[in-house]
Amino acid sequence: MSFGWIIFILGALGWHIGMYGMFKKAGIEPWKALIPFYNTWCMIEKMELPKWWFFVQFIPVAGAFITIWITIKFTEHFGRFGIGHHAAAVFLPFIYFPYLGFSKNERYAGKKVVDNYKKSGSREWIDAAAFAVVAATIIRTFVFEAYTIPTPSMEKTLLVNDFLFVSKFAYGPRIPNTPIAMPFVHHTMPFVPVKSYTEAVYIPYTRWFASPVKRDDVVVFNFPVNDTLINDKEQQFGSQITYYEVVRQKGREQTWNEHGADIITRPVDKRENFIKRCVAIGGDVLQVINGKVIVNGQPQPAFPQSERYSIMTVPPNSYLDKETLAAMGIYARVDQFDVRQIDQTKWLVNVANQEKPNLKLPAGYSITDYIMAPDRQLFPYNDTTNHWSADNYGPMMIPKKGSTIQLTADNLIRYQRCIQVYEGNKFENKNGQYFINDVAATSYTFKMNYFWMMGDNRHNSLDSRYWGFVPEDHVVGKASLIWFSWEKGPRWKRIFNSIK
Repeated sequence: MSFGWIIFILGALGWHIGMYGMFKKAGIEPWKALIPFYNTWCMIEKMELPKWWFFVQFIPVAGAFITIWITIKFTEHFGRFGIGHHAAAVFLPFIYFPYLGFSKNERYAGKKVVDNYKKSGSREWIDAAAFAVVAATIIRTFVFEAYTIPTPSMEKTLLVNDFLFVSKFAYGPRIPNTPIAMPFVHHTMPFVPVKSYTEAVYIPYTRWFASPVKRDDVVVFNFPVNDTLINDKEQQFGSQITYYEVVRQKGREQTWNEHGADIITRPVDKRENFIKRCVAIGGDVLQVINGKVIVNGQPQPAFPQSERYSIMTVPPNSYLDKETLAAMGIYARVDQFDVRQIDQTKWLVNVANQEKPNLKLPAGYSITDYIMAPDRQLFPYNDTTNHWSADNYGPMMIPKKGSTIQLTADNLIRYQRCIQVYEGNKFENKNGQYFINDVAATSYTFKMNYFWMMGDNRHNSLDSRYWGFVPEDHVVGKASLIWFSWEKGPRWKRIFNSIK
């Protein structure tokens, strides 16, 4: 168990133990303090606050403020109104609440004491809101953050509209590069297309209590090639069609002539958040052979529980609709209907492994493994790799901190961006001789660890095969828990599932 999780568990225990004692002093059955959300309902009832405060807690982002505000109000019913007491309730609740709950010097004073306190209503709101904002910002920055799955790239492990908790402590909390920013906004202000941060103060990469990313971890990270982007999502640019992809297609000059007004840059911590599975770490050699991931010569576990297959249809141009799929016994994807035509006789579908042996295929139809064709859009975008595809890729060595490579033409195709962009070196090629920071060099030693990220739904995933390595300074946290899930209603079976 990581140091971060130990801190989190101890903090949660202290919070609930303290509330147990505070509930008992307040005349509330103390066991109710141990049930999430029900405890805030009991506080609201005891303090005679409007019941709608309870439901406001479920509003994304803003709800965290409300929960903190409710606990601050509860401490005031113990007669504690000072700024020091409010600060302790916000920043040290796992210590302060046990003190209120079990100290013989503290007692529940009740609503009358709150009503008789002379602090104005506006002052009370300002104090509580300020502490809530600061506390929630610290929690979001250093402890955990809510995240929503926007695309099907991680199916079946994670589904669209799964709501996750991402642990910032799992790999050590990362200090923001841009600490002066609007709270709870990533890179753009809501409703107004302007930056939510300033780079007037910039902090180099710093991570406290660093812990390594492990193979098979589900990781949230900043999209590495989002340092420069065409900020025009209506045309599907941004992170869907990257700036570098457009430059490869059109050339730099034409790209700037056509899109210059929309081209912007972003610091590491303000690049788009992606979520993928780490399939290889620094020092590993990765290869994909017929869709199977091989690391250091060893086949890796297959994710997810369904695979992509192609169905050959007869006659040509016959159409696979939902009813036809259902008649075949293909149920896993019928509701969302994720199926697409490859050519006149072939269709790409998702079929669960357990369904495949029992398929009822019409006469003349057949099903085979789907292997993707060679793709020139794959990293590292060089003619020598034209024979690579998303299903037959590599081998690719993942850079490791302290490891050294020789500066050859083939290595530079793969690793020059790491040397020049991610690790901030000046790199020059002068008539075949390489210079790093104006010093002639024949080798390079990496300063950071790198990772190879892939989606579990590997035929529908924009991942490292298309844009390369993820540096350690881009790692945000580990996806740990699904706290809610929605598709035309709650997916009850997924709620509070751990992520594996």
